[in-house]
Amino acid sequence: MIEKLLNYLEDKRILILGFGREGESTYKLLRKYFPEKNLFIADKKMNLLDEKIELMEDPYLEVSLGENYLNGIEEYDLIIKAPGISLKDVDLTNIENKITSQLELFFEFINVYTIGITGTKGKSTTSSLMYKVLIDQGKDAFLLGNIGEPIFNYIEVIKKDSIVVLELSSHALEFVKKSPNIAILLDIYEEHLDHYKSFARYIEAKFNVAKFQSENDFLIYNYDNENMRNYDFNYKKNDYAVSLETKPSLKNNVYIENDFIYINEQKQMNINEDMNLKGMHNINNIMFILSACKILNLNLNTAIKSMKDFKPLEHRMEFVATVNEVDYYNDSIATIPESTMNAVNALKNVNTILVGGNDRGVDLSELIEFLRNNETIENIICLPKTGEYIKEGLVGVNKNVAFFDKLEEAVKYAKEVSKPNTICLLSPAASSYGYFKNFEERGKLFKQYVLENN
Repeated sequence: MIEKLLNYLEDKRILILGFGREGESTYKLLRKYFPEKNLFIADKKMNLLDEKIELMEDPYLEVSLGENYLNGIEEYDLIIKAPGISLKDVDLTNIENKITSQLELFFEFINVYTIGITGTKGKSTTSSLMYKVLIDQGKDAFLLGNIGEPIFNYIEVIKKDSIVVLELSSHALEFVKKSPNIAILLDIYEEHLDHYKSFARYIEAKFNVAKFQSENDFLIYNYDNENMRNYDFNYKKNDYAVSLETKPSLKNNVYIENDFIYINEQKQMNINEDMNLKGMHNINNIMFILSACKILNLNLNTAIKSMKDFKPLEHRMEFVATVNEVDYYNDSIATIPESTMNAVNALKNVNTILVGGNDRGVDLSELIEFLRNNETIENIICLPKTGEYIKEGLVGVNKNVAFFDKLEEAVKYAKEVSKPNTICLLSPAASSYGYFKNFEERGKLFKQYVLENN
């Protein structure tokens, strides 16, 4: 399966741009098949070689590290870029046609059926759910990309009859010129404004998931999302429009009527099924999965059972424990206001909420209004940095609003003020960077603090 890829790479002067998990897997694959090929790595981390001793022992490797790591990147034939590297302030005139990624090389050279899933929120749950549905139906499926392993870690074992589910961030999609066979675009909201020159560029990156599809491919998209509706995109006749609000007047429509999900007039699933996934936002995710099941001719009853059995992922409205009659939930994955509002609406009985994180310029006015007017939330515990703005926006509100610099102090206070038989929710509506390594670390620490001294 990988011979065409290796033939393409063999005579190229290659720069690996960014040496995180994905960059390292790129290096290992290249070095395995080209043991004496000159390779080049560029990374902002100045002490990279101290952490990766094996790189120092490679006589055919050159590295560029530190603040000026991007200097001279136009010299290379191919720049295999990691998704996390932002080129927002870089002149791309001489390099844009050289930029590629594991994702694009995979699409270009590996002949296998792909399902690509993206969206500002919901993509991890939907990708995991799609993978479970496929596995439960006996398919040789892989879950790769943003949520799973880097693509190159499994590229040697994927077979022609495999189905590869890819969770795709906007960063991964930004420069691609290929798209998956089934593209799922769940929603688009303001996020990652620190990575792009404008919100319009972020939207454009998201739509790359379907921009390069053939007429025989499928896009399943959110018919209700205003940011998507206002984007000028050439939808295909094959595409599926998913709506919680109305019945789209299109060839392939997915909608709710009398508590049932329908696809093209055919009843699929009752939305009141007893499931571990809660909330209408998860019903919306399920509508996308059912559409993919129809395209793939999967067994509907088996798919519904898979979805009913599916358990929420760690850090996604994850139940932690009941402490002094208060249920604690960890929703650290909530990095935008819409995710936080969805979590509160889904759980219904939130008395205390912990909000705030890294400031990326996202508009918080709707969230502040939501917190101001929500009838069950009485305690709003704010954390740096966006928590400062939220606290300012709630001046005069008849609620208990507090600010803490440290998560540990915030959790301790939450234990003091939360009412019995209610919920205390960590749902920051902001990213973790600058305060934690990632949202996983933030969620793990929250769980640790909840369980301490009980």
